[in-house]
Amino acid sequence: MSNNIIFDNDLFLAIDQGGHASRAIVFNHKGEVVAEAFQNIAVTHPESNRVEHDATELIASIRTVITDVARQLGDKVSRLTAAGLATQRSSIACWNKDTGEGLYPVISWQDVRAHKWLQQFKPHADHIHKKTGLFLSAHYGASKINWCLNNIKEVQAAQADNNLCTGPMASFIIYNLLEGQPYLADPGNASRTQLWNIHTKTWDPELLALFGVAENLLPKCVPSKHEFGMLNINDDIQIPLTLVTGDQSAAMYAYGKIQSETAYINTGTGAFISRPSGYALLFGRRLLTSIIYQQDEQAEYVLEGTVNGAGSAIDYMSKELNVANVFSYLSDWLDTHYKKDFQQLFINGVSGLGAPFWIADFPVKFSDESSNEEKFVAVVESIIFLLQASIEEMQKFASHPEQLQITGGLAQMDGLCQRLADLSGLPVYRPVECEATARGLAYLLLNKPKKWPETKTGDWFKPDTSSEISTRYKRWYACMLEEMRQ
Repeated sequence: MSNNIIFDNDLFLAIDQGGHASRAIVFNHKGEVVAEAFQNIAVTHPESNRVEHDATELIASIRTVITDVARQLGDKVSRLTAAGLATQRSSIACWNKDTGEGLYPVISWQDVRAHKWLQQFKPHADHIHKKTGLFLSAHYGASKINWCLNNIKEVQAAQADNNLCTGPMASFIIYNLLEGQPYLADPGNASRTQLWNIHTKTWDPELLALFGVAENLLPKCVPSKHEFGMLNINDDIQIPLTLVTGDQSAAMYAYGKIQSETAYINTGTGAFISRPSGYALLFGRRLLTSIIYQQDEQAEYVLEGTVNGAGSAIDYMSKELNVANVFSYLSDWLDTHYKKDFQQLFINGVSGLGAPFWIADFPVKFSDESSNEEKFVAVVESIIFLLQASIEEMQKFASHPEQLQITGGLAQMDGLCQRLADLSGLPVYRPVECEATARGLAYLLLNKPKKWPETKTGDWFKPDTSSEISTRYKRWYACMLEEMRQ
């Protein structure tokens, strides 16, 4: 791939490690899916503010899906040309330098166990934001790494023996999957540690000292597009891994060149809304500034808002209310209550509040007693309300977007998309293929081809001002402010 020549029979492997599953999808040069595999991974909650994945299971799940797609390809496996990896950002790992074995479970981006420890750094919050584009939050990697260094005996012993590796989960994955155990970090994932300087594009000595993390424990920083190493597909086939980035970053490229007039929403465990700023660094008072792709020295950025409790909030409440298979009912429930002014509201503090509020420890509760059906509608609407709060914040620092594009698992619900259009006053476009991360990887692997057509045109949701959702949003916002005052 170093010569950047792509042939019509070339195939490309996109590996997507998400919050609940690992996926491997093979694309051809037209962006068509040739093979795909899926493997669930467990999510554990040892305590209310802790979210983890078994490190061994996570690596095994990726190997399984790679093996599965190789088997599906048969003789075509020899046409695989290059691979890309996208992962959950902000998740971190600690592992043995010699064996690659995890010394502790992977700590998920949702985990906020160290939020009280972080409070001591509040006087530095603005300075940290200007250096990293991030707000002082336990969702990011610095506090997680520090916690492991000070609380896990296996980590401490490995450090004493000069045998410790730590950093983004993506670095842990490539260390275990690639020949020669390369120890590297891409910008999308390194930046989510809160130790990476968005201006210099490398580890920041001041931040490392502040958070108590030695630079020699961390991987080398490289661009998103890079010769990371060779990936074993089977006993006979190796291909280069030439791209590593964050899942939300990759999703923005799913349908080709990024459009400056569009705000991009991707939904899954969390929901993320991004407004492109091109090659310019744009800072918002309550929004993230995120790097989404770097090739050589040139980088692309977005203003970003985050909803921590999206799919995870629905999962959380399904357990609390003991409602199984809730996703099979949600679309009908949303349709039933569309344009109705019911009273139920959901205060969505699942995994803490992200943009534009930034509160690590926030209540999870309903405003009223009602049926489970209305409660789940209120949970979905809380996701929309949190996205709208970020949209309103974005409009203070960038031009008003002309439309929204939504992808990810929750985007498949018409009722969510229509409510988002009604509340934002913007048309919402939903592509046919909502799983955007792997497709975005393929586009980048193919060096951003000029022609990247959708096989089918998706759905547009036009705003309807007769909806009652604006009234509910105002009541919900008032409830949120009241909780913040308490």
